[in-house]
Amino acid sequence: MKQQFLKYQAQTSPYPLALEVSHAKGSYIFDVSGKSYLDFVAGVSACTLGHCHPRVVNAVKTQVEKYLHVMVYGEYAQGPAVALCQLLAEHLPGRLEKTYLTNSGTEAIEGAMKLARRYTGRSGIIAARNAYHGNTMGSLSLMTFEERQKPFRPLIGDVSWISFNEESDLEKINEDTAAVILESIQGGAGFIQPQDNYLQKVKLRCEKVGALLILDEIQPGFGRTGKLFGFENFGVIPDIVVMGKGMGGGMPIGAFTSTSGIMDSLSDNPKMGHITTFGGNPVIAAAALATLQEITEGDLVAQSLEKEQIFRDLLVHPLITEIRGRGLMLAPILISEEIVNELVLKAKDKGLILFWLLFEKKAVRITPPLTITKEKIEEGCGIIIEILNELMQQN
Repeated sequence: MKQQFLKYQAQTSPYPLALEVSHAKGSYIFDVSGKSYLDFVAGVSACTLGHCHPRVVNAVKTQVEKYLHVMVYGEYAQGPAVALCQLLAEHLPGRLEKTYLTNSGTEAIEGAMKLARRYTGRSGIIAARNAYHGNTMGSLSLMTFEERQKPFRPLIGDVSWISFNEESDLEKINEDTAAVILESIQGGAGFIQPQDNYLQKVKLRCEKVGALLILDEIQPGFGRTGKLFGFENFGVIPDIVVMGKGMGGGMPIGAFTSTSGIMDSLSDNPKMGHITTFGGNPVIAAAALATLQEITEGDLVAQSLEKEQIFRDLLVHPLITEIRGRGLMLAPILISEEIVNELVLKAKDKGLILFWLLFEKKAVRITPPLTITKEKIEEGCGIIIEILNELMQQN
């Protein structure tokens, strides 16, 4: 299968890990030889409840037997999508009550940008340096990484940048700004959290000049940080919140949510201002609904902070300089990029899935399923410390 994978499937890097997957269950992935891998990555924060959670699988099976795709988004009332949007409204703060369902997080970013421009009548978009919001053309335009942007220029215009946690930059938000878009916790940059009420100060500045605040919850959302949404840790309510990844319990989905007054502006002048064929697909929505129900009905969100402390207690080593992040969105920072590469590859050989972050080369991604047990955390951390001890002896 590996040879066919490399020959027929478009690759995203010259050297993919190419693990040949047989099946996955709970906190484990199994390859075609029967070897098990403890998963500390969860599909890059996507498999919130682990692999093939029974509630998600049953929801998918039930819906598949009723109907699949029946009409483009927004024309028919379909039970799973309606129930999902209603449950989101019940758990989101303030007046965040109307949701547009999409196929992915980056598509939701595109929709949120269009919504902000449509509602405000302005064109200026301000993003943060070192941000990552996706790879479609609009999302790519929000980056500050020239090596990733240059081959695809020209990108969309009227985008400028501020530095995350830099209050002196807030004066750049002005009457020409349609929206400021930030990750509530910067992901690819190294799991950087806002400091000193930074997000509150951005929100106040936006309100002063009539701009909207868009918060990207694609990674922190759905219980990973000790709250259902990461921004709830920082005392701020955005005008638009963007979701994805862990929302679907392993199925592809995204969404952006706002107030009715803001969101309704996208439906007219022009009509169908944002449209998608498969957004709100009933099978995907059923999986997302089951995921959200499981998260909100139990104590997985609170457990994420308890499990964070276990990781912090166990991952103490001379090669680890700090651990960034919150809850089960953690990034140990190692002393060099080379050590990170060795750790990720050796961990795979020893049956543990770790991964890199996009831009911070000294970081290791640890974003396991919320359902991971204390015993499995201890097992995986033991493998990490064992490898780091080996690497320290070699150097």
